[in-house]
Amino acid sequence: VQLQESGPGLVKPSQTLSLTCTVSGGSITTNLYWWSWVRQPPGKGLEWVGYIAFSGSTYYSPSLKSRTSISRETSKNQFTLQLSSVTPEDTAVYYCGRVGGGGYYDYWGQGTQVTVSS
Repeated sequence: VQLQESGPGLVKPSQTLSLTCTVSGGSITTNLYWWSWVRQPPGKGLEWVGYIAFSGSTYYSPSLKSRTSISRETSKNQFTLQLSSVTPEDTAVYYCGRVGGGGYYDYWGQGTQVTVSS
């Protein structure tokens, strides 16, 4: 399984950040797998952003829930993160990953740097 993030590397404050994760070698609708977004701000640890399940159900970090939306395009085997009203505090490397049946991440994308700046 391979995951690849794509999207703009620079977003202006107050705009919406949009990233897509393209999955190959496995279907995002396969039972028991969850597809996740995680980010790492500079100098800080990993922060979970949210999941979209194989069923299409979504779950978000409480601290980001009001600004976050994760959707999917099954025909393209992609899932997308949208984070609205961004500020410089949303600057981070954003990763997509797969959570397996045991609740552990088993595959990751390489990550993509997103900078929020005017």
